[in-house]
Amino acid sequence: MWPGQLRMHVRSTAFQAVNASHSLEACATAGLNGIGSSMSLSDLPLSYCTNVHPGRTVAQVKEGLHQYARPVREAMNRPLAAGLWLARSVVNELLTSASETRRFRDELQRLDLTCHTLNAFPYGDFHEQRVKEKVYLPGWARPERLSYTLDCAKVLSHLLPEGGEGSISTMPLGFKPFLQPPQFMEHCCQNLIRCAEGLDRIRHATGKVIRLAIEPEPLCLLETTHEAVVFFKTIWTQAQTIDKLDVVREHLGLCFDVCHQAVEFENVGDSITALAEAGVRINKVHVSCALQWDSPGDPEGREALRRYIEPRYLHQTFARLPDGKLATAVDLNADLLDHPDSSFQSAPAWRVHFHVPVNAETLGPLKTTRPALREALTAVQKLDYAPHLEVETYTWNVLPGQEKINLVEGLTQEMQATHELLADVTRIGR
Repeated sequence: MWPGQLRMHVRSTAFQAVNASHSLEACATAGLNGIGSSMSLSDLPLSYCTNVHPGRTVAQVKEGLHQYARPVREAMNRPLAAGLWLARSVVNELLTSASETRRFRDELQRLDLTCHTLNAFPYGDFHEQRVKEKVYLPGWARPERLSYTLDCAKVLSHLLPEGGEGSISTMPLGFKPFLQPPQFMEHCCQNLIRCAEGLDRIRHATGKVIRLAIEPEPLCLLETTHEAVVFFKTIWTQAQTIDKLDVVREHLGLCFDVCHQAVEFENVGDSITALAEAGVRINKVHVSCALQWDSPGDPEGREALRRYIEPRYLHQTFARLPDGKLATAVDLNADLLDHPDSSFQSAPAWRVHFHVPVNAETLGPLKTTRPALREALTAVQKLDYAPHLEVETYTWNVLPGQEKINLVEGLTQEMQATHELLADVTRIGR
């Protein structure tokens, strides 16, 4: 499934800013552009994504909520939402009977937690010894991905309050280094339209609107803002031919992961504006930060970055060259650090898809992309709707360091820092 070499070629940035080579006019579609004067962020409780905890069974998911989510809520002394990651095995268990789902909902209530969004990106065990590229399986061309996502929506419909709106983030179609079968993209579109129809049936049956949030990620089939806009124009065209455009527009949109778009060296504020101008709805925002190395060649920085090489998750690495092009590598590894090719050597900065705590601006000699969070949230506030907001740092258990991490303390600090940032952005935006 992997190509012969892990190192990817240098490519031009497909979308750097609003005034890049692909103009907004080329991306725009007819209708409302999503930019309004409401100037509001979501007033729902801030979520943190529970994919940071193992969750192979319902019992294990509940254990994580008791051990971490409730203590975080108590430490913050304010409402908290659990952005639940429910693996296929957990969803199967929850849907064995209506009573099982009710017991799970009641358990959330006893813990004084709410839930309005799910993470349905990882299908299987997200905490096995080696996840890496397996997280992108099955892709959206496969029926298993469709059935799993709709089953997640069934569970969420039981957790939402009457008249509530929910979101489900999902993987960005497939992984570029995989050899995809013929008509892969066509099958992805067909399954996503079927998903929108299934979500619409849930809306009619329950009165609850659940929207899918496709999450662009480095080196996936949807990774840049421009690719996302082009894809939505394509699926809208297909949906229109079968009279499903309204259903697709209502139920399909994006999850904007700030870490991912920062790794691409996008101006995230301009990216959000471009999506709004194109009519692509952002259903969910992942508040997340990436690693940044501002002085490639500096021995101290290199050794600091080496500590982030780990065997579980994929850490796509990008470098922006002086001419604006990007050098890309599938994973952060010793070979890349010790024997970088000329493109990486000449780059003034590297960014790594390694989710680091969102309250950190520096990690030793390394920086993070935390400044992009303010840019993103400022742009989100200008939308005429309020996407769900979720802190997603799933890498706590693989962060470098010999000391055992106090996860409750770390998550609490992340959430408090995010609340402070949201309050500051709201204050300035008034």
